[in-house]
Amino acid sequence: MSTVETLQDLVPDRRIGDAARRLARDTPLVQLLALVLIFGYGAVTLTGFASAVSIKSMLLISAFLGLAAIGQTILVLVGQLDLSVPGFIGLGNVLLLLLVGEYHWPFALALLLVLAVSGLSGSVSGLLCYLFQVESIVVTIGMNFALMGLLDLIGPRALNLTAPAWLTRFASVTGTTGGVDVPPILVLWLIVAIVVALVLRRTVIGRHVYLTGANPAAARLALVPTARVVIGAFALSAVAAAGTGVLLAGYIGGANPQVGTPYLFSSITAIIVGGTALGGARGDYWRTVIGALMLTIVNTVLLAHGGSAAQQQVLYGLIILLVGMVYGREPRLRDRV
Repeated sequence: MSTVETLQDLVPDRRIGDAARRLARDTPLVQLLALVLIFGYGAVTLTGFASAVSIKSMLLISAFLGLAAIGQTILVLVGQLDLSVPGFIGLGNVLLLLLVGEYHWPFALALLLVLAVSGLSGSVSGLLCYLFQVESIVVTIGMNFALMGLLDLIGPRALNLTAPAWLTRFASVTGTTGGVDVPPILVLWLIVAIVVALVLRRTVIGRHVYLTGANPAAARLALVPTARVVIGAFALSAVAAAGTGVLLAGYIGGANPQVGTPYLFSSITAIIVGGTALGGARGDYWRTVIGALMLTIVNTVLLAHGGSAAQQQVLYGLIILLVGMVYGREPRLRDRV
């Protein structure tokens, strides 16, 4: 057999390998497989892990993480990062209960003000990052310190306040939707996930997000309103975090200024684990959904087996390193176009 014939025989294998790599890159196939394996391990090693109550509890915890990471996902896609998520979660949690419980505002009006204040504050972060080209990590750390300081001032006044009963039912694992034994927050998360996915993949706004993340300079030359994209992404991140804080008020039954602290790195970890690259323009929100589910299941298995918070942090770090090695080898989108 000639050398040419031998090379021709290898072409189909190479094409199969290339197709497999594209499939892993373009779809969360690896993450889905890992999700199934982790859940299977928990079901085999832990009694009651696969029960309906246990599954609903894990989905509920995943929903809070997934909702908190909505805006963070968009920011990562445009090449930015938001470290003020904990502050906005705490703000939504405390401010809403103060307005409703102490000042007796109607819930809808209080929620509108909370989201408006959060969106405006997030826009300020985006404006500073875009106009002055300051690293988003620096700006959002400063914003988070400011918010946590504010929470230290107003938080004690809300500690004895309780969430409305309907909000507690809405965010409870025992809640029902239209008589069906499904917590309403899970239905909300599903609807939000579908809407965000459609906007990113099927609208002009979504294309602007990916173009801005791929190459901001080229996007500006293509008349993409990159300023509005970046500032809007920061505003969305703040609004999503504050909304999560409101829902957490129902889940814990009251106010806790520190309720957002665990979401500082978990929201970023969920995005990375899901396969969305921090470099920008690679990934989508469904990957974040899968990442949130993976982290919740891993944490549940780890804690059920007697793991500590320190071990949890070590595991987070190892997961991030592993995923970074896998996806960091892919060429950036702006280098491929």
